[in-house]
Amino acid sequence: MDDVFWSLEAFHLFDKRIHNFTREDCEFDYRNSIFKERYKDQFAIISVTFQLKKKPIFYTDYGAITEELEKMGVKDLSIKAISQAVINIRSSKLPDPQKIANAGSFFKNPEVAASKYEELKLKFPDFIAYPLVKGTVKLAAGWMVEKCGWKGYRKDDAGCHAKQALVLVNYGNATGKEIYDLSEEILQSVKNKFDVVLEREVNII
Repeated sequence: MDDVFWSLEAFHLFDKRIHNFTREDCEFDYRNSIFKERYKDQFAIISVTFQLKKKPIFYTDYGAITEELEKMGVKDLSIKAISQAVINIRSSKLPDPQKIANAGSFFKNPEVAASKYEELKLKFPDFIAYPLVKGTVKLAAGWMVEKCGWKGYRKDDAGCHAKQALVLVNYGNATGKEIYDLSEEILQSVKNKFDVVLEREVNII
């Protein structure tokens, strides 16, 4: 979004007026924006304008995209091929919401100082993380949750997906409180094992 976003119009739920926001106004960050922080529950976004490039720029260095493109036998890169690779990867890891109720990724990948990552690396040599341009390191939340033993966990109808520990699922009749309580247990276990505080990505209503 940050690469192609130009502006948006949003209706303020309380003053009943339409406001315009530029890219800078939105304060985009990793899976975050001003609408999830300062203006949470205050606006309804009604239109978005994008600025697209006539000559595409291909981004294939995130996650397993390059590996999936090779598996697909793609020799000439295209937007369509990269899109299909992303769809294939997500389909292989995430449950179909038509079959198993879920809200997608439940926790954000936390960012920590490089020094904190080095401490973790000493204790856990196989720790998965991604250095960022600004000098911090993004830790793989799914890896930590899995190492705490939650992947594939199920208690009654609340659980963690068998293929992706970041996804909490409802197998049928779990209540919102049961899903929330499970997320609390996961947060605490990650804090105890890695001294890292995870943040929920979903909105709790």
